[in-house]
Amino acid sequence: MKWNNEDRMDAPFKSYTAPAVAVDGVELSLGTGRARVHILKQVSLEIAAGEAVGLIGPSGSGKSTLLMVMAGLERPDAGKVRVAGQDLGELSEDELARFRGRNVGIVFQSFHLIPTMTALENVVVPLELAGRADAFERAKFELEGVGLGGRFHHYPAQLSGGEQQRVALARALAPMPALLLADEPTGNLDEATGREIMDLLFAKREEHKSTLVIVTHDVSLVKRCGRTVEMHSGHIEEKVRAA
Repeated sequence: MKWNNEDRMDAPFKSYTAPAVAVDGVELSLGTGRARVHILKQVSLEIAAGEAVGLIGPSGSGKSTLLMVMAGLERPDAGKVRVAGQDLGELSEDELARFRGRNVGIVFQSFHLIPTMTALENVVVPLELAGRADAFERAKFELEGVGLGGRFHHYPAQLSGGEQQRVALARALAPMPALLLADEPTGNLDEATGREIMDLLFAKREEHKSTLVIVTHDVSLVKRCGRTVEMHSGHIEEKVRAA
């Protein structure tokens, strides 16, 4: 079985032509009391549908936190975040989880696989939560697409780091999300394996016609993005087109 973009679960994106992501005046602090830290400071950014954006900057500049805000995993103290025109602040936690499950795929540096589930089950879970009747077929299709057709029934501990990230990538891609977020996806991999994963990520992003935002320190990876956004101390300093 094959799927195309018409099989997407992200209905809001199908006819949406305005920015895929719009962050406006976002402020966010984390922690309590004296340990409270001001992470994001008046951050505003628009990302067009289909763009590939590299988010760069020194450690602690707020890159990963901004990515989590875009995903709806962190709620800002002030400002607005819109994904496909939907103001995430207007959604309840349950509504936000459903919206994210249908519209946003996330790849983390540390894989975040469920250790007691097989590769196939890790990819199936978000599909079943989203109500996909074809969850197992769809999961198998994506695992085969990332070169793991023979590893369906292996647990994360039985997989190499590169294979675990392939499972994580398949899981993120399985719902065919229009917005794909990646947080240092090669950070725990050796150079050769990281290059393979990024080749897969960009190929799949093109295949799915997804908007991509990637946090990275990898200069070669940044060059593959259509635009670079640089952060320092919680602010966006530059929005520069990549060469």
